[in-house]
Amino acid sequence: MYILRRVDFPLTQLIFNYLGSSIKLAMRSTVTRSLSKATRARKGCISLRRFSLTTGSHKLVETEKQRDGEQNHTSTNRESGDKSAILHSRLDTKPPTIVSSNGNYLIAEGGQEILDASGGAAVACIGHNNSRVNNAIMRQLQSFSYIYAPFFTSKASEKLATLLSESTQNQLSKAFIVSSGTEAIEAALKMARQYFLELPTPEPSRTRFIARRQSYHGNTLGSLSLGGHVGRRAPYAPILTTNVSHVSPCYSYRGKRAEESDEDYVARLAQELEDEFQAVGPSNVCAFVAETVSGTTLGCVPPVPGYLQVMKEVCDRHGALFILDEVMSGMGRCGTLHAWEQESVVPDLQTIAKGLGGGYAPIGALLVNKRVVQALDKGTGAFVHSQTYQGHPVACAAAYEVQKIIKEENLLQNVRSLGDYLGNRLKEQLGDHKHVGDIRGRGFFWGIEFVKDKETKEPFLAEQKIAPLIHKTGLSEYSISFIPGTGVADGKNGDIIQIAPPYNATKADIDLIVERTALVVKRVLG
Repeated sequence: MYILRRVDFPLTQLIFNYLGSSIKLAMRSTVTRSLSKATRARKGCISLRRFSLTTGSHKLVETEKQRDGEQNHTSTNRESGDKSAILHSRLDTKPPTIVSSNGNYLIAEGGQEILDASGGAAVACIGHNNSRVNNAIMRQLQSFSYIYAPFFTSKASEKLATLLSESTQNQLSKAFIVSSGTEAIEAALKMARQYFLELPTPEPSRTRFIARRQSYHGNTLGSLSLGGHVGRRAPYAPILTTNVSHVSPCYSYRGKRAEESDEDYVARLAQELEDEFQAVGPSNVCAFVAETVSGTTLGCVPPVPGYLQVMKEVCDRHGALFILDEVMSGMGRCGTLHAWEQESVVPDLQTIAKGLGGGYAPIGALLVNKRVVQALDKGTGAFVHSQTYQGHPVACAAAYEVQKIIKEENLLQNVRSLGDYLGNRLKEQLGDHKHVGDIRGRGFFWGIEFVKDKETKEPFLAEQKIAPLIHKTGLSEYSISFIPGTGVADGKNGDIIQIAPPYNATKADIDLIVERTALVVKRVLG
């Protein structure tokens, strides 16, 4: 079941560092504790009080420490803003230091308890500090921590690969296990190319990929070239590959015309894909790549019924592969282990990551359809790709235990039933807000899109930084964390936040997440 090659991450050190932190945490008396404690934020932080929707500026209220004369570090003084030796995402700000975690909560240095409403980046699918997963990691470490996958295999990696294949009824019959979603995408691109070279009659002209605008597939040069997010691509445009073209995403809120039915909209998108095949030459296309349910750069947008089926029909007509990126939306996040199960379509290649290991170890995988495997088996008999930490046994042991928990505790049913409840509660609390344009999602994967004008759907400008401001306000004043996203409208403008609770969240957890989310949105946008 397991493709033997090599993954790149200093995993063993990460695991020891993780386990070295305290895992003993006093349990909370109730999940619905009063917000007064939650809003005490970090001592000394800036409180964001009012946001101007016309200028995009916000007024700052000094904290007690600042009034006592402590220096306020801002982006104009980056040298002193962050003394950390880590190259953080922003050089003027050091993020909160987390010292422990438990369940739905992260505990920061100083005692702030942060409700993790997004599981980081839709990663912590069974919550934090699960003793079963911790023990599985320790058992593997006590046995052995590392092997070089081209030379050896392990029971942990074999069991995980078998579980993944069986979860697709063996339609995707092999797994190539790596350390991240980006690495899985890179492997998928290479596998797609090699497939056409391994056919009885090779097709070496197939070097092009078609993806979608406002998509995200990773940050390495290959995966970034595949992605269609203008802002993320811009700094590196001169060095991105030129063998990728992009078509419209399936984004009915902004893409579907007023007079169109779902069927008409899908037909138009299919024709656009067909036209792109013809423009670049059908015999030159290696694969079409799409997120089954769009992630951060579009904001939890499920496909219109029938969309993915029709896109695959276009690919099949021209002999191209059909690749689904489920790094964010897969492994149970949308209510089935694989999001494509709800679309009556099976991909040729599939990428997974975040919910695979639940954040307990860096892990991702490429799942390979048996027809692609057969081409390699009858050809060279090898995948010309490998990585040092491929199939890391500790990561595989962690992921296998996470998947066992999801199955044994029937968490996918919980995601389906409470996912509808989460969506309905968000719409009840924020659906009528003048700056909430759309609330969409599936399972425990929901996005809220903010607009300047609800009627025209005019987005806020990127310079106003609405989503980042909502994220910062939630973290500092309401002790809640969600995923902010920008550029959803056109690749530059447009803001969303994503909510992605753990699969074992209760109804009370959902109520608390919705309550705090509504308070944050109303605090920032009125």
